[in-house]
Amino acid sequence: MRAMFFIVFPILVLCAMSYVLWHAWLILPFGKVVKWLAVIVMAACFLSMFFFLGGKLDRMPLDAASVCYDVGTSSIIILLYLFLIFLFSDLLRLVHLLPSRLLHDSWTGTLSLVALLLVIFIGGNIQYRHKVRVPLTLTTDKHLGKDYKIVFVSDLHLGYHNRRSELARWIDLVNAENPDMVLIAGDIIDISVRPLLEEHMAEEFHRVKAPIYACLGNHEYYSSQPRAKEFYQDAGIHLLIDEKAVVDSAITIIGRDDRTNPGRHTLAELAVTQTDSTYTILLDHQPYELEKTEASHIDFQFSGHTHRGQVWPISWITDAVYECSFGPWQRGSTHYYISSGLGIWGGKFRIGTQSEYIVATLREAGQAIHV
Repeated sequence: MRAMFFIVFPILVLCAMSYVLWHAWLILPFGKVVKWLAVIVMAACFLSMFFFLGGKLDRMPLDAASVCYDVGTSSIIILLYLFLIFLFSDLLRLVHLLPSRLLHDSWTGTLSLVALLLVIFIGGNIQYRHKVRVPLTLTTDKHLGKDYKIVFVSDLHLGYHNRRSELARWIDLVNAENPDMVLIAGDIIDISVRPLLEEHMAEEFHRVKAPIYACLGNHEYYSSQPRAKEFYQDAGIHLLIDEKAVVDSAITIIGRDDRTNPGRHTLAELAVTQTDSTYTILLDHQPYELEKTEASHIDFQFSGHTHRGQVWPISWITDAVYECSFGPWQRGSTHYYISSGLGIWGGKFRIGTQSEYIVATLREAGQAIHV
């Protein structure tokens, strides 16, 4: 699947680039020299995403690498929207609802396009920076002894774009909840451990006033899984790789290895020794095969990975691919929450999606409590 992505994705990008750059040439109201300059700069931005493949960013100064990462990944999202806008414009032109003159050497067309892009992407960046607090109440017939407040997060994607200052703000949000525990469903690291080490981000995790449990995500494998494990240890995070942790003899937390590892344990193997006496929470980064969680009598599964596409219309694709790509879900007596993520991969835009953290209260059935 990953190999197919690295074949198909560049082809799609090049096709979209050709279409967008041709339309940019047509619409810009300048002479040929300026048009060529604009098209070359746009092409360089679109192609710069491929520059950071193969660890090239790790050989650059940290601030310069961050700029390259932001430009490259943001440009791909801008390319998507330019493609959609020009495609929609061509359709309107074909049915004579849009004058052709607005797409050829047009100041009006160019300024309208720039204004539309500014509205979309400034709004998308504001939406990303606004972290949505999602309250959740979980009830069980099992004996807990007390109520538990749990903060669930996923997909922090710390690295060249989400730096230590951003992580510090997120830690403040978590601490403000005074949770009993924090559970992270993978992808704490983005594409490289290097910026986390250089900025000593492990120190921020030590500020969390509750134990942290986490499972691996696919990006931990992309960023070098052994180094990721070392970072988790330095950060004081209890990393569960096909392992369990029991809290107060009341809650069992199962952390699955990511499905990137084809040799990971099956859920049936992990749950085989599970008793009905404890409330069971499964951390599994990628929300595939939800029926197996139900069959294993897990009480609650928390996953991330999908980001719900991050931007529309990619969210339509994730909704079609996954049984549940976002939000609460239920199968039989098993409950799920698939998070769109606290952080983000790539350009910092949320268009039609949200960045979120989940604040759950786990209580025994019949006890009234408010989050």
